[in-house]
Amino acid sequence: MKLSQFKFKLPQERIAQYPMPFRDDCRLMVLHKKSGVIEHREHFYDILEYFDEHDVFVFNDTKVFPARLEGNKEKTGAKIEVFLLRELNPNMRLWDVLVEPARKIRIGNKLYFGEDESMVAEVIDNTTSRGRTLRFLYDGPHEEFKEALYALGEAPLPRQMITRKAEPQDMEDFQCVFAKNEGAVTAPASGLHFSKHLIKRMEIKGIDMAYITLHCGLGNFRDIDVEDLSKHKMESEEMHVSAEACEMVNNAKAEGRKVCAVGTTVQRAIETALGADNRLKEFDGWTNKFIYPPYDFGLADAMIANFNLPYSTLLMLTCAFGDYDLVMTAYKEALRDNRYRFGTYGDAMLILND
Repeated sequence: MKLSQFKFKLPQERIAQYPMPFRDDCRLMVLHKKSGVIEHREHFYDILEYFDEHDVFVFNDTKVFPARLEGNKEKTGAKIEVFLLRELNPNMRLWDVLVEPARKIRIGNKLYFGEDESMVAEVIDNTTSRGRTLRFLYDGPHEEFKEALYALGEAPLPRQMITRKAEPQDMEDFQCVFAKNEGAVTAPASGLHFSKHLIKRMEIKGIDMAYITLHCGLGNFRDIDVEDLSKHKMESEEMHVSAEACEMVNNAKAEGRKVCAVGTTVQRAIETALGADNRLKEFDGWTNKFIYPPYDFGLADAMIANFNLPYSTLLMLTCAFGDYDLVMTAYKEALRDNRYRFGTYGDAMLILND
């Protein structure tokens, strides 16, 4: 398929800038693949009506850290935005980062953070046109350093969707209630709709929950610059699938139960870790799997997705699972109905294979 097939006109005002007051109170659109029926539900928590005891929801338990910092360049005092991507070496305080504006930063430059400029970093490498490696000059213990560094950061809201400045509440809102393993610079958006109350209702109904980890990176929001999708390369993301998750998912499949992938990151992870026998395997490593139509999924019977932006890899994966024509028809319906909200803080879609 071609990039241009994922074009649609999305008014900026349809992109949600804030989450709903209650996580599970957004709207839910339900797509039935076999019949082509599209349902509109007023509340996300209605999703439990489509699942039975011992069906399995697979969640991504990655945890977002406050990755966006604002610093000042030495001598000139120029404001520089630093986006932390990943810690390279804890002992040496080395971090892989993006900087804006990149043209102002050279190897050897020092950056100062905080009102008292007590946190200092030195640029030691140019990794890409925008990327840099920073060495933070900090003498205390590592945990103390991380705490001080994170205190300076803010929620890394995706600028393509959320154009306002981050607020303190966003670090809680932009985090799944089951988040556990730190390493993401953006939230697995479909998981944001699950409240503690909804998870408790799932437990009462007997729905099982498996957890995998995929540390979501900025590659999910990068522009695709090729028309032929087979030539696009996804950025690698670290992921882990435990033996416990494999056992729960594989047993459910063997018993004919539904397995629901909560979000595109979960789909990419379980398809990466899928064996030739269509059983989920333990995995510790990295994935750059890019899923777009046509694609033959081997595991999930259902999937939850947000309403994503045009041209996005997230939309492409959703179309691959839900059928291109059906998903794009659903998007047209959502655009006609002004109540549907798009983006990270937007509404949700449930796709069922039945």
